[in-house]
Amino acid sequence: MTSDFLILGGGSAGCVLAARLSEDPGNTVTLVEAGRDLTLETMPDEIRSRYPGRAYLDTSNIWNSLTARMGFTASNSASSTLPRRYEQARLLGGGSAINALMANRGAPGDYDEWQSLGAAGWSWDNCLPYFRKLENDCNFDGPLHGKNGPLPIRRLAQDRMSPFVDAVTRTLSANGYPMRPDQNGDWQDGVFVGAVAVSENGERVPTSVVYLTSEVRQRPNLRVITGRTVERLLFEGTRAIGATLLASGSQPATTLRAIEIIVSAGAIHTPALLLRSGIGPAAELSSLGIPVVAHRPGMGRNLMEHPSIAVSAFLPPAARVTDQAEHHEQCILRFSSELEGTPQGDMHAAILSRSGWHSVGMRMGSLFFWVNKSHSRGMLTLSSPDARMEPSVDFRMLSDERDLERLKLAMRLGARTLADPMMNGFRDTIFPSSYSPRVVKVAAPGLLNAVQRGALAAMLDCAGPLRKTLIHGVVTLGVTLDDLLSDDNALTAFVRKYVGGTWHPSGTCRMGGHDNPMAVTSSSGRVYGTQNLRVCDASLMPSIPCANTNIPTIMIAERIADLIKAENEQILGI
Repeated sequence: MTSDFLILGGGSAGCVLAARLSEDPGNTVTLVEAGRDLTLETMPDEIRSRYPGRAYLDTSNIWNSLTARMGFTASNSASSTLPRRYEQARLLGGGSAINALMANRGAPGDYDEWQSLGAAGWSWDNCLPYFRKLENDCNFDGPLHGKNGPLPIRRLAQDRMSPFVDAVTRTLSANGYPMRPDQNGDWQDGVFVGAVAVSENGERVPTSVVYLTSEVRQRPNLRVITGRTVERLLFEGTRAIGATLLASGSQPATTLRAIEIIVSAGAIHTPALLLRSGIGPAAELSSLGIPVVAHRPGMGRNLMEHPSIAVSAFLPPAARVTDQAEHHEQCILRFSSELEGTPQGDMHAAILSRSGWHSVGMRMGSLFFWVNKSHSRGMLTLSSPDARMEPSVDFRMLSDERDLERLKLAMRLGARTLADPMMNGFRDTIFPSSYSPRVVKVAAPGLLNAVQRGALAAMLDCAGPLRKTLIHGVVTLGVTLDDLLSDDNALTAFVRKYVGGTWHPSGTCRMGGHDNPMAVTSSSGRVYGTQNLRVCDASLMPSIPCANTNIPTIMIAERIADLIKAENEQILGI
């Protein structure tokens, strides 16, 4: 059977496309996802919970072999760190099933920038109707908000705020960062209660649940295939005609055919699939023995992330969150670095009531900073033409010195905020932190880790005047904030070594004009040099928005779906 649309990748974007394109009973739609199915009924508690700290650590939810290089050496000539695990979702719903639930859009200027970079029709005025279409904002109304969309968006009530987060927001307000009412309102610096996508019961709402509802799944023109990895696309000349799926268990290798192919596998696996299929830099493809279908030198380039670093503090018992199921990213700070060439609101801090799902994390609050509008660019290449092998991912964070300087500025702000006398009683020892491989290893579920964490948590509670020594000896391995802040070279070295991401990869199949050799797709997602092939996910972004990327990705899918419908209507003369 030949489908009208074959959607490869059932993440945040793929589920939206499948739901929207199958609204027309005249379209036959097939959606393929490498991971398992995820419905309202089958969501495990770790995913259902509004505290997401366990979901992305569960190896059954992610691509277990995927790694990435983060930082860059001081000379910016080669990567400075070994590859580390990079969590990307591998189940229906994609990132919306394991992410931090944050539901923000970014700055209007982000989308006007897309248009200026050659993505015609993606200005803020073009995108706002689709941000409104996707949401049901339960707290705010007006021209910036939607009330009828599938995705409910809420803010935490003040009486559920942790004492630590409340104290941080009051401290920031007293120091020039006023409390603002709406993170998705007018673009201003300040402190906001975080907008999150949760149901009325406070549960996660993946796109596999709110778009692929039970009613949508019953449509006879929609077929959802899970647990199958796409090997490569099939072409007749430069016209895409289908895809092959790897054998899985008792299921043999399978060929699927369609009139139009849409790749929605995310900013890591979408370019990897297209490269395996012969679309990308011709010399690189030829060196791997891959026949070239279309020479696109920008494929896998323009890889973007939000570089991150953190400042944390031990929390006295009275400052800790009381409900362990409560969402942890309760408030955010948006601020401007004022470095030359950077826009307003180019910096972000998540104000975390806890720093991990476990007993040690419950005792630590954090200001988790990231560069909201990063300038560094990385690249993705194939390590092998074998679909079972992950691509080589090198973010090259801080290769642009402006990103380095802004993270250093952020650490100074975090230290100053937590040390403020207004924080007395709400924090104890302050220390530098990051989401390092060591933190990941300690946070992994398991009996031995649980025993070690429990012992450390008990020692931290009982240490009294020795707590600072214990934290610096066991947690930071001798690194102190005082040492970093008094020595710019030491601070630079620390940030370069421990910079992390925020799980917001984007830009690897960027939209742009046909005359731009680094552009991979047109403004409607069509892959240059091919026919009947599109991309629809975060890889389309020409520049990274000042936002967690899930909501912008859903917006992209809503708009691409409408563009496809409009093109089909034009062809049919409707």
